[in-house]
Amino acid sequence: MRFDIVTLFPDCFTSILNSGLLAKALAKQIAQVHLVNPRDFTTDKHHKVDDQPYGGGVGMLMKPEPIFAAVESLPILPRRDVILMSPQGQPMNQPLLRELATNYDQLVVICGHYEGVDDRVLNLVTREISLGDFILTGGEIPSMVLINGVVRLLPGTVGKEESLKTESFEEYLLDFPQYTRPANFRGWQVPDVLLSGNHAAIARWRFQQQIERTASRRPDLLKLWEKEREQGTGGVGEVGEVGEVGEVGEVGEVGGEKYSFTTDKGQLTMNIRIGNGYDIHRLVSDRNLILGGIHIPHELGLLGHSDADVLTHAIMDAMLGALSLGDIGHYFPPTDPQWAGADSLVLLHQVHQLIREQGWKIGNIDSVVVAERPKLKPHISKMRDKLTAVLEVEPNQIGIKATTNEKLGPTGREEGICAYAVVLLVSGD
Repeated sequence: MRFDIVTLFPDCFTSILNSGLLAKALAKQIAQVHLVNPRDFTTDKHHKVDDQPYGGGVGMLMKPEPIFAAVESLPILPRRDVILMSPQGQPMNQPLLRELATNYDQLVVICGHYEGVDDRVLNLVTREISLGDFILTGGEIPSMVLINGVVRLLPGTVGKEESLKTESFEEYLLDFPQYTRPANFRGWQVPDVLLSGNHAAIARWRFQQQIERTASRRPDLLKLWEKEREQGTGGVGEVGEVGEVGEVGEVGEVGGEKYSFTTDKGQLTMNIRIGNGYDIHRLVSDRNLILGGIHIPHELGLLGHSDADVLTHAIMDAMLGALSLGDIGHYFPPTDPQWAGADSLVLLHQVHQLIREQGWKIGNIDSVVVAERPKLKPHISKMRDKLTAVLEVEPNQIGIKATTNEKLGPTGREEGICAYAVVLLVSGD
C-alpha cells in the first residue's frame, strides 16, 4: 500500500515512521509512505500557503492552489482514496481502518492546519475522517494514527495474523483480560482458569469476560454487537470449536444454569443478555440507611420515595435494561403514593417475576456500592443472603463490592451513596 501524506510539517513523521512494527513494515515494503509539502508548490516569493477567509473571521485558512498542486503531482493507483483529516469527518474506528486496508492500494491523506482548508479542497477529497470530537492544531497526529492503524492490518505486518481477529473492536466486543508471569504479583492472582490448561474452559471464560467488560465500559458497543447478532450479520469469532450449521451444543454454566449455543454459518449465537444499572441518593439525617435490604447503623440515611436502597435499585435497573424494558421509574413511579417508603426487596421480587415471565433467568450479578462511610464490608454477606433469597439464586451468582470515592465528588463529600450493577441474564428456554 502507498500512503501519500500532504503536510506542511513532514518532519513530524520521522519518529513514528522509524519505530516499531511500522518501521519494519516499511523496511519490508509492505507499505510505502511519501511525504509531500504543499509549500513546495507555491508560486509566490514568500511561499504563502494560507490567507484570510472571505467574509472575515478569526484565523487563517489553507489556500486551495498549493494543496491541489501537491495532490495532482502524485501518481494515481487504480484503487485510490483521497482523505482529508478533519474534525467534521466520519469518526475513525476499526471497521473503517479494515475497509481502507482491504479495499485500497493508495491513500492520499491531506493534513489541514490553521483554521482549516478552503472548502474547494473538498472537490479533491473522496472522504473526510476525524480522530474524535475535539480539535487539534493540525491533521498530522490523526494521519499518523490512520497510517499505524491501517498498516498493522496489512498482511505481514503483525507476526501472528490470527491475533488481529481477536482484538478489541473487531466484533464490537472489547478484549478479554490477559496476564503473564508471575502468576501472583503483589497478591493479585492470575485467574485459576487460565492456569488450568483446559482450553475450552479458557475460551468460555474469555468470551464471558469480553461481554462483561464491554457491558461495563462500552455499552454502546454491546448494543451494536447484539444488533448484528439479531440481524445475523455478525458474530463473535470462535469459542472453542463451532459445529455445523444449525448444530446445538453446550457452552458451559453460569451460576449452575447450563446455557447453549446454536451455530449459523460458523458463527456463535448465545442466549444471554447483559444489562447495566446505576442509582444514587442523597444522604440526610432523618432516614434509615438500607442497602441490599439490610438496615445499616449510621447517623445518616438515604432520601427517596421508597426506602432508597441504591444497591437493589441498580440491580433492578440492570435486569430491566438487559431486556430493554425501561427502568424502575417506569414500573414504580415516584409520583405514585403506593410506593412511598416501599421495601425495595419487594420491588425486586416483582422485577424478577417480570424477567421470568419473559423467559429469562439470572446468570450472575456483579455490583459495587460507593460510600465513604460507614464501612460496608461487615454487611456484605447479609446483603448477599437477602438478594439471593429474593432472586432464588446461589450466593456465588451475586458479587457485591464496596469502595470509597477517595473524598472526590458527591459520594466522596458524603452527600450521597451510589451503586453500579451488571447483570447477565440467561434464557430459560
